[in-house]
Amino acid sequence: MSKSMSVTVDVYLLLGTNMGNRIALLEQARNEITREIGITRKISSVYETRAWGDESQPNYLNQVVLSTTLLHPLQLLKKINTIEKKMGRTRVNKWESRPIDIDILYYADRIIDEPTLQVPHPHLPNRRFALIPLQEIAPQLIHPTSKKTTVELLSETADQLSVQLYKPHTYEQHQL
Repeated sequence: MSKSMSVTVDVYLLLGTNMGNRIALLEQARNEITREIGITRKISSVYETRAWGDESQPNYLNQVVLSTTLLHPLQLLKKINTIEKKMGRTRVNKWESRPIDIDILYYADRIIDEPTLQVPHPHLPNRRFALIPLQEIAPQLIHPTSKKTTVELLSETADQLSVQLYKPHTYEQHQL
C-alpha cells in the first residue's frame, strides 16, 4: 500500500448569506464546494434566521452541507476562504452582512486547535441556526469533545433565536 494514498473524510459545512439573492448565493456556494472541495453527499433544507450578533442586519439564510474531501483541514480552510472571496466576501467587521459565509462545523471526528482554525466549530453548541439544519441531516452525529449527539446539543442549547424553514414547499433535505 502506498504511503501517499489519499483518504477522503466527511466534512460538515454551514453556509450562510444575508445579502443579494440569497438562494442563488447558497446554490453558487454549493457548486463551488463541489468543484473545489469534494463530493456533496447531503444538503439540509434552507432555514431563515435573524442575524446573530448584530440583529439590525437583514435575515440570514443558512444551510448545512455534508461533503467528502481529500483536503487536509488547513487546505480546506484556504479553499473556503478563496470561495468566499470569489463570491464577494470581505472581512472588515466581525458581525457584518455578507454574501456568503462558510464555516467548518466538523472535519470527520477530529479535534483541531490551530490559531486560524478550531474544529469542531467552537460556537456550534450555542447556535440554533447551525444545529437545526445539522440535526436534519445528521441527528446522531457525535460531537468529538462533548460526546453529545446533534439532537442532544440542540435540546440543551441556551440559544433561543428563531430559526424558520424557508419555503418548505420548495426546499427540503436532499440525499445525493
